[in-house]
Amino acid sequence: MRFGKGPGAFAAAVLLTLTACTGGGGGGGDTATGFEDCEENPDTCNSAEVEPGGDITWVVSQPFGGWNHYQPEGGSVYGLQATTGIFPVFGEWLPSGEWDWNDDLLTEEPTLTSEDPMTWEYHLNPDAVWNDGTPISIADVEWAWKMNSNDEELCADICRSRDTNPESMIESVEQGDDENTVVVTMEDGAASPEWFVSFEDGLFPAHIAEEEGFDLDTPEGMLESANWFNETVPTWSGGPFVIEEGDLENQVVLVRNEEYYGEPANLDRVTLRFITDEGSWIPALSNGEIDGASPETWNEDVINQLQDLGTVRTNLTSGGSWEHLDANIENEWLSDVELRRAIFTAIDNQNIAERTYGGLFPDYSLRTNHVFSQDSEYHEDVLTESGQGSGDQEAALAILEEAGYELEGETLTRDGEEVPPLRLRYTEGHVARATKAELIQADLAEIGVTADIQTTADLGGTLAEQDYDLMLYGWSTTPEFSASAEQYWHSESGSNWGGYANEEVDEHVRMAASSTTQEEAAGHVNAAARAVVEDAYVLPIVDTPVVTFVTQEFTNIRDNNSQSRRALYNLEEWGVVAN
Repeated sequence: MRFGKGPGAFAAAVLLTLTACTGGGGGGGDTATGFEDCEENPDTCNSAEVEPGGDITWVVSQPFGGWNHYQPEGGSVYGLQATTGIFPVFGEWLPSGEWDWNDDLLTEEPTLTSEDPMTWEYHLNPDAVWNDGTPISIADVEWAWKMNSNDEELCADICRSRDTNPESMIESVEQGDDENTVVVTMEDGAASPEWFVSFEDGLFPAHIAEEEGFDLDTPEGMLESANWFNETVPTWSGGPFVIEEGDLENQVVLVRNEEYYGEPANLDRVTLRFITDEGSWIPALSNGEIDGASPETWNEDVINQLQDLGTVRTNLTSGGSWEHLDANIENEWLSDVELRRAIFTAIDNQNIAERTYGGLFPDYSLRTNHVFSQDSEYHEDVLTESGQGSGDQEAALAILEEAGYELEGETLTRDGEEVPPLRLRYTEGHVARATKAELIQADLAEIGVTADIQTTADLGGTLAEQDYDLMLYGWSTTPEFSASAEQYWHSESGSNWGGYANEEVDEHVRMAASSTTQEEAAGHVNAAARAVVEDAYVLPIVDTPVVTFVTQEFTNIRDNNSQSRRALYNLEEWGVVAN
């Protein structure tokens, strides 16, 4: 189905170390290898012949807030997972960290046709159509460009886009020699070492927006269409599946897209159920109510029970996500950088990691860089020297004292005014984060800061509305990194939830996104990360171990820590093991 390796074996921002801890057995006798060879063969492990048809019920561990994944409400990993197989994509990251072009949508592999200005072409498959028979066309690429252009003249309120690169550096999207050739040209002087990931989260049907009456040639019409796509359950599809029914609170049911122009999906139906209560997974597996998951969270009891189920394959590995604590610096008190520094210094990352993951995954890795894991060739430890994450209560109190704070008993004051409780929020049902939050709460109590722990059922909405003081959550990374820092920290980024603004950081992240080599980009990313530590805006904590489990009835399912969809990345290949 694929062209194979794209622009090279890109050096991963999170170099995957697949240290497997498997349980439940390989299963399947000679018909399937299971997860035990995933370290050696990450792109093909747990493969077998399948028989046609079948239904599967897969757990997505949280609901999500919208259907347009380019906007904050729909841009969580949960939204991306729940709409898998709907959006036509030009390519994707494989579990090995290789970029793979999609030869269902494209007739040839894109390459740069010019380096000044940087230009490339997409050659669309003339048979590629939306499920209503409308061809996938340049208009759909134009819509995705405008959506993520960060240009008010193309889309009002910049479409509330959460992610704007490399698309924000694109000057034009034009027709080439024929109607199926799309020429993409970057601005003069602009460059990106990761140009090929443009539009990686897929295309939306521009013709549907036009049929709804939106004028896509105006910035207001584009914004209206983007918001409409966010609010409306997709009945359209340009991928191997189409949504039969779904909502934002309970589940999404996918069925095979009979109009798909590529190899048809094996399964007839995929039910993606949003189940936040991890404790219910084992009974649901035993009762046949669910068949598997690659959740964003796990706890030790659940893993132990999974590994005791002889009918379930389980794989616990190091992951591509990392946990962090963000400060809302538009909060009156947290606008003080010294208070933020003291808070981050009081928090003990080592204790959090050990208490959360050490029992089952002692090889966990502390996060000392916001973008690069310790396994990355570009990793620089930007955190340790600052003392943040050290749990050094005395150092934290010294910071506060020098900044004019006073600790009287258990009460922290400044100029006679008591520091109020700070709302520490995390996603409802996330057991590991519940433990982390309680440990952070205890650490902060030692310096007179009260953390009022609250959960949220809508992470994206809570972040977008800045309805928090401190937020504990995770970023799911991919092997590209040049634009990551801009997404996290640029003052105009839709994902810069806490209102951070630093001109030095803006310049570094802009330069990283427009670098011509990875080495150059990494230098700017690390410089930006050091400034973010100095400003105590985001405290990186730990890389998140991840688990995938599935009953032995199904095959061709494996984790993919190179992208947010995780095991769902190759959903069309999933199937029932052939007898």
